[in-house]
Amino acid sequence: MDIHKFCVAGINYKKADAVLRSLFAVNDDQYFSILNNAPSFGLKEVFVLSTCNRTEIYGLTDNAEDLISLLCLYTPGNVKTFTSSAYIKKGHEAIEHIFNVAAGLDSQILGDYEIVGQIKTATRFARQHGFLGAHLDRLVNSVLQSSKLIKSTTALSGGTVSVAFAATQYIKKHVKNIGNKKILLLGTGKIGSSACKNLVDYLGAKNITLINRSPEKATELAAALGLTTAAMEDLEAEVNAADIIVVATNAPQPVILSSHIKTSKPKLIIDLSIPFNVEESLGRLPNMRLVNVDELSRLKDETLKKREAEVPKAKTIIAESMQDFVEWYYMRRHVPMLKDLKLKLKELHSHTFISNAASPLCESTVNIKIQRVVNETACRIKETNTKGCHYIAAINDFICTA
Repeated sequence: MDIHKFCVAGINYKKADAVLRSLFAVNDDQYFSILNNAPSFGLKEVFVLSTCNRTEIYGLTDNAEDLISLLCLYTPGNVKTFTSSAYIKKGHEAIEHIFNVAAGLDSQILGDYEIVGQIKTATRFARQHGFLGAHLDRLVNSVLQSSKLIKSTTALSGGTVSVAFAATQYIKKHVKNIGNKKILLLGTGKIGSSACKNLVDYLGAKNITLINRSPEKATELAAALGLTTAAMEDLEAEVNAADIIVVATNAPQPVILSSHIKTSKPKLIIDLSIPFNVEESLGRLPNMRLVNVDELSRLKDETLKKREAEVPKAKTIIAESMQDFVEWYYMRRHVPMLKDLKLKLKELHSHTFISNAASPLCESTVNIKIQRVVNETACRIKETNTKGCHYIAAINDFICTA
């Protein structure tokens, strides 16, 4: 890995709204196709991070535009549209970016820790398919360790603020007599489950029906919270019966359509999905209020103010973590030389003028001595970032003390 070839190209909530971001959202099938075709773009190491707030493609390349072309080949959006709102970062800037993303510093809701699980999933997929090499893997591990340290030693993720919780806050603010309202929750994955638990814990809602394409997940969550479930085949009936609908599915196309609505009963529909899983035209129907993730993420409260005060602490941890990784990276570049030095010292030990010494050393003692010389040489290289003179000095020291 050449650290200067590490690049990221992406779009996020800062310059691209939810409609535009949905054009570049990547599902598992698309991700597989991207990785499968990466070698034709000269890419051997690459991974994609696709969430409701961002789509980013990371890789080792001389030309970041190749990353964009590869991504756009398998998403509905085109290169021109992506580039108009994209950011491209390289080398140390790209490394700092992924550290910031994992810490929640670049999230739409500051300190949102759900991004860590999404990074783990994205990089695990790339690793399983052979597109995450040793150096990039080490970088990801450093990023995750840094994020974990920030979470445990700062209050950057303190309090309860996430898109799922923002949905609960929105409902609390805009819906009266929540106990009398019938709620439909579609999708019981991580975000859907979180939203459901928030509705129960913070609003005391119990009249909630769960629908999920894999009914086992919905049944398990319903049993744990004392709720009910319905089959996907009953979706239209449940949509019309509900007062509040929360959608947290991960379908490539809308699953709740305008044509599903057969009643004039007022409804609040909250779409937590990217791409949108509620047909946009539904929001223009009478008595329908449709809210998406961008509107929810404008949440500002005391929790966020407290989190903002923790940003300097988080940045200090990131700076230290980045320094540790960069030092490790540059030391790894010297591993071939250090291995060669070790072999050379063993050859010298077997040489006549050393092996015939008055007090020859036993093999285990010699091995310890060789390793000590190699370790000391590594330390000197780390301090001065030069290796040739230290190679010669190490051999000289070994001969003189043999």
